[in-house]
Amino acid sequence: MDVTGATGGAYGAGMAGGVFDPVGLMKQPQTIMRVVNWVFSVIVFGCISNEGYVSTNSSPDLYCVFNRNGNACRFGIAIGAIAFLASSALLLLDLYFPQISSVKDRRKVVIFDMAFSAAWSFLWFVCFCFLTNQWQKTSADVAPSYSHDSARAAITFSFFSIISWAASIFFAFKRYKLGVDSTLSEGYVDPALAEGQGGGGGGAAFGSEAPQPGTGGDFYQRSPSFPDGHGIDQTADGYQTQY
Repeated sequence: MDVTGATGGAYGAGMAGGVFDPVGLMKQPQTIMRVVNWVFSVIVFGCISNEGYVSTNSSPDLYCVFNRNGNACRFGIAIGAIAFLASSALLLLDLYFPQISSVKDRRKVVIFDMAFSAAWSFLWFVCFCFLTNQWQKTSADVAPSYSHDSARAAITFSFFSIISWAASIFFAFKRYKLGVDSTLSEGYVDPALAEGQGGGGGGAAFGSEAPQPGTGGDFYQRSPSFPDGHGIDQTADGYQTQY
């Protein structure tokens, strides 16, 4: 059983095949956060790539401005580059999301959004701590004056990225909860349960019938017949009569 777009606005999107509304999409909070995440990642990635590696007059070799620790620059660039690609991919997925007809597939997309946003919020926190620690250890002769602004910008927007990706978790969770509530309100039934009810649903349990009032308040319960055609009648007084 596949629950399709007939359920309407499942997980914060309209019915599949509906009219595409780009203005409404851009006004959605999760879409705005995609753009914010994209901008912040570009700033961090660009600052470290352009002025994160410097050289001295005595040596043309480039070294990382964060305490000459190449791992700090590589880590910041990697986190920023992947965040840039992920934000772009998630934004495209938001554009395609209303066209997904299966509620199960929509649910998987929203869960992936929550998980990835949580992972990247944590990694941005690690990046912020790492860059800040290395910058505090950087001496004046290691970091030329022209690289200071770029280093501080990378640290600052790493911190902002923690908040923006955490906000993405919040909006993804709201969309997930909205989808669960809308699915329940539409009466979604698990296929296994539906088959079980359809195959074994026969009303009362085997061998029982609703008691019928009799003369003087007595009633009896008729059990199913045995293979030889005989059965047992049980009266209200507890006596059994074979027929």
